[in-house]
Amino acid sequence: MSTHETVSTDEPADGWDAVRDLPPSAKLVAKVLDYNDTLTQSELAEETLLPPRTVRYALNRLEDAGVVDSRFSFSDARKRIYSLTI
Repeated sequence: MSTHETVSTDEPADGWDAVRDLPPSAKLVAKVLDYNDTLTQSELAEETLLPPRTVRYALNRLEDAGVVDSRFSFSDARKRIYSLTI
């Protein structure tokens, strides 16, 4: 029976394993990015209700884990657009 539990636990994991040990703020940002294709840092702060500094920290942790991709915005080169790579 424990084998079935392990299989069911591993099944949805895929790339989410890298997110499991991250802080709650990083998990929240990852989940919001999962529901939205791409968002800027300020949009993430609005969606998550987290302070911009916390969103920045969460994005850095997610980038270090290799689950978030960022690129420059075409409409405003000062901004970066983030997307989930899981």
